[in-house]
Amino acid sequence: MANPIMAKATAVWLVDNTTISFKQIADFVGMHELEVQGIADGDVATGVKGFDPIANNQLVQEQIDSAQDNPMHKLELKFNAAAQGEEKRRGPRYTPLSKRQDRPASILWLVKFHPELTDGQVGKLVGTTKPTIQAIRERTHWNINNIQPIDPVALGLCKQSELDAVVQKAAAKKAAEGEVMSDDERRKLVSTEQSLSMSDEPKIPSAIEGLETFTLGSVDEEPEVETGDIHDAESFFSIKSDDDAADSVDT
Repeated sequence: MANPIMAKATAVWLVDNTTISFKQIADFVGMHELEVQGIADGDVATGVKGFDPIANNQLVQEQIDSAQDNPMHKLELKFNAAAQGEEKRRGPRYTPLSKRQDRPASILWLVKFHPELTDGQVGKLVGTTKPTIQAIRERTHWNINNIQPIDPVALGLCKQSELDAVVQKAAAKKAAEGEVMSDDERRKLVSTEQSLSMSDEPKIPSAIEGLETFTLGSVDEEPEVETGDIHDAESFFSIKSDDDAADSVDT
C-alpha cells in the first residue's frame, strides 16, 4: 500500500485530532508503532506541524470515523485518479552534470573487468548510451587515450549492490549456457561478499597437479658408512715399539 505524502506530519495530525490507535496510524503512514507512540509522548517529531490528510485529499472523514469505532479497521489512502496510469521512466538513469565526465572511465572499467556484461546492462549501471559503450569497446572513442578505468562504485555512479546483482545475473547466464570459465573469469563473476569470503590459499597449477609429494628418494633412508676391515680404534692407531722393530730386523 502506498504511503501518504508527509507521512510523519500526517501521523502528528492523526494523533492530535483523532482517537485512532497507534497501530492503525503506523500501518497507514508506514511507520513503526513505537514511533507513533513517541509522537504522542512528545519524544518524536517535536516541532513538526500536523498535516491534515482530509484537507489534502488523502483520507475521507468516513474512513477516520470507521477507524475510531473499530480498532481492526485499516485506513486506506484515498484514490487519486490523477496518479493512475503513470509508468516508470525507462532508459538510462539520470546522471548529475558533475559526474558525467566520469562515465567514460567507469565504462572502460566495466568493459575491461566485466566483458560478459551487455551494453544494456552497462548503460543501466552508469546511465549512458550504447553508441558510447560501443566506441569504448572498439577503442574508437575520441578521448580513449586519456581515459583510465575507474570502478563506477568508487565514482558514485552506481551502488555496489546493483553491480553485484548484474554480475550474478551474468554468472547465472554463463552457467546456464554451460560455458567453461577460467579462474580469472570466475573471480570476476562473483559478488564482492563472495570474493571476500573466498580462501586466499594458492591453487596448484594443473600442469604439476599430483606431483606435489614427489621426491627422488626416500627421506627415511640413511647413507651407509663403509668400515672396511677396521675392528677397533686401538688396532688402527697402534704403533710398533723399538724392540718389535729390532726383532723384525733380526729375522
